[in-house]
Amino acid sequence: MPARPTIVITGATSGLGRLAAIELAQQGARLGLTARNAERAESTRAAIRAAAPGTEVDVFLADFTRTADVRRAGAEIAERYDRIDVLINNAGLHAFEQRITSDGFPEMVAVNYLAPWILTQALLRPLGAAGRARIVNVASEASRRHGTLTLPNDLTDTSRFSARGSSERYGKSKLLDILFTLELARRIEGTGITANCLDPGFNVTGLGRELRFAAPLEKLLTRLRIGDPARGSGLIVRLATDPYFEGQSGGYYTVKNTARLVPAHPGGDADTQRGLWEQTEELLDREERGPSHPA
Repeated sequence: MPARPTIVITGATSGLGRLAAIELAQQGARLGLTARNAERAESTRAAIRAAAPGTEVDVFLADFTRTADVRRAGAEIAERYDRIDVLINNAGLHAFEQRITSDGFPEMVAVNYLAPWILTQALLRPLGAAGRARIVNVASEASRRHGTLTLPNDLTDTSRFSARGSSERYGKSKLLDILFTLELARRIEGTGITANCLDPGFNVTGLGRELRFAAPLEKLLTRLRIGDPARGSGLIVRLATDPYFEGQSGGYYTVKNTARLVPAHPGGDADTQRGLWEQTEELLDREERGPSHPA
């Protein structure tokens, strides 16, 4: 890892991503941040520079619910940087009702899984140019409560669900992240790039911005010292920069003692990993071509 690595991180304007970005800046990194909201992006840039004066912070605006926007942002990032030392796919959401994106995808699948898939593909060239680059994907042990995975139907399932049923859909999207990471690690073997994913544990910043009582509950849990987000952001930073993880790939790690986890079934199944990859390629290729360009 160079003395001043270039690190791209998504979802850095709040929560774990913001904490990780500040810590990475304090370690001397040059940062590229994706953000949906320009005002929040500038607030984050100011906070980073206050914590680490002189940090170079580039902002790339993108709406991760729109695949074309993710592709555009990926192209802009790849054009800006000749090399990228670390890509951290952190952006995500837990929605408590079904919303369908303008591309026709279920929102949680689009943001939590398809967006990092597209962005990673767009940045493989500058990652490869770094010689020893790392990809860090934020997954979750919520993946153990995914119900039954049915591919490829789950990638496009826009059926309604309640707040209570949202946990299964969220867990499913995070299981997709694990499957993606492990297949990616296999496909990039020998390129000098590694790919790992992590469970950041329970964090008060992840309570869900759509819950009416999230803000007061976060304050209460913070006073009780429950769900410290610094633990989750610390693991993100470790996987991104710690020499201990140099060359390690295809792992799923937990914030608890940085132990390596065995994913919930079928997360560790190579055939499912490969099948998901191929189905995702086909789905996104079809979506990009549009209805006027049949296969």
